[in-house]
Amino acid sequence: MVSPVTWSALLARLVLRAAVNPRLAVDLLRLTWSFRARDWYRRPPFLPLPPRAYTRWRMLTAYGDEHAVPPVEDVINFARWRRETMHV
Repeated sequence: MVSPVTWSALLARLVLRAAVNPRLAVDLLRLTWSFRARDWYRRPPFLPLPPRAYTRWRMLTAYGDEHAVPPVEDVINFARWRRETMHV
C-alpha cells in the first residue's frame, strides 16, 4: 500500500539517503535524467522533469492510483535494479 506522502517529502527523503550514500546518489541522478521530458530546456520551468501525463500513467500502472507517490524504498530499489540490469 502506498503511504500518503507528497512528492516534496519523497524528494527530501531521497536527498537525505543520497547524501550518505554516493553510489545511490549517482543511481538516482541517472534515473532522474532518464525520465526527463524531451526538449525540457524549451519550456518553463526549464527543468529536466518528466511529463505529468507520463508520471500519472507510471503511478497508475505501478500502484493503481495516478495520484500515488511511491515509497522511498521502491524508488531506491528501482534505481539500483536499473543500474544492475541495464548497466547504466
